[in-house]
Amino acid sequence: MISSREEVTQMILSAKVLNDIKWSDAAKAINLSKEWTTAACLGQMTFNKPQAETIGELFGLSDEAIAWLQVAPYKGSLPTAVPTDPLIYRWYEVVNVYGSSIKELIHEEFGDGIMSAIDFSMDIQREEDPNGDRVNVVLSGKFLPYKSY
Repeated sequence: MISSREEVTQMILSAKVLNDIKWSDAAKAINLSKEWTTAACLGQMTFNKPQAETIGELFGLSDEAIAWLQVAPYKGSLPTAVPTDPLIYRWYEVVNVYGSSIKELIHEEFGDGIMSAIDFSMDIQREEDPNGDRVNVVLSGKFLPYKSY
């Protein structure tokens, strides 16, 4: 018996390694972005029934695991307040160093509000560069102004 969504994530990761499945393959199977699909496979998004069944087939999951893919997850995947994984830590560092500047610039351009992580998209691409390839990340979130009431 499966007792948590985290167990299903581990099943997916095991099958991915064992069968050399790429996240882009999973994304193509359900016709969504590799970024959203990866987040969903890692337990941060909810699959609908057809998506869950397709992902289940791709990763060889049981019916019970497929049912867990359709449960709204507890979002937030970092095990510690300050991440220790070097790549994730660099994102933490970017927010620590540039977060207040990003906030100021968004407020100056749009007013008092936030960038949605719900009405949101992300694109990660390799950018070839003669001095070493670069990681190009585009985050696009709807601006949500605070309301007066």
